[in-house]
Amino acid sequence: MTIENIKNAIRNIPDYPKKGIQFKDITTAIKQPETFKEIIDLFVKHYQGKQIDYVVGIESRGFIFASVLAYHLNCGFVPIRKSGKLPADVIAQEYQLEYGTDKIEIHTDALNKGDRVVIIDDLLATGGTTLAAAELVNKTGATISGFAFMIELKDINARKKLEKYAPVLSLIEY
Repeated sequence: MTIENIKNAIRNIPDYPKKGIQFKDITTAIKQPETFKEIIDLFVKHYQGKQIDYVVGIESRGFIFASVLAYHLNCGFVPIRKSGKLPADVIAQEYQLEYGTDKIEIHTDALNKGDRVVIIDDLLATGGTTLAAAELVNKTGATISGFAFMIELKDINARKKLEKYAPVLSLIEY
């Protein structure tokens, strides 16, 4: 399997969630066992042998990749959730949306100073949620070793914002 095969397995949905947007639906790729395995194998190949203590997944599609990658790297999985979803004490980070703001959270005891983490999500577009996740990780004292995405929308150019923190891996670019 190649990157092109993975790319071909992604369904395009025009005008979702609003007119003019070409939504990249990963569900058609991850439902295929061989394609899903190849995606995970590419993430594992990139991070194997690197000193990673935790894989941090951003709700909700980041969880799909983060937990499996953590398993393969023999490290922990830490979820970053939308506000009000975590049961214990949290650190929160607000971030800008196109129209308004949103908030994500991490447990206060999820990471410690010196922990090395990879932050993963399905898609890098504007980078707003991922930058908020990076701020949360920084507040814990942990170190960001990298960011990983299945898809990156290159024209939006969010990669530059993230590279101030750590290297960025994206498997597929549009």
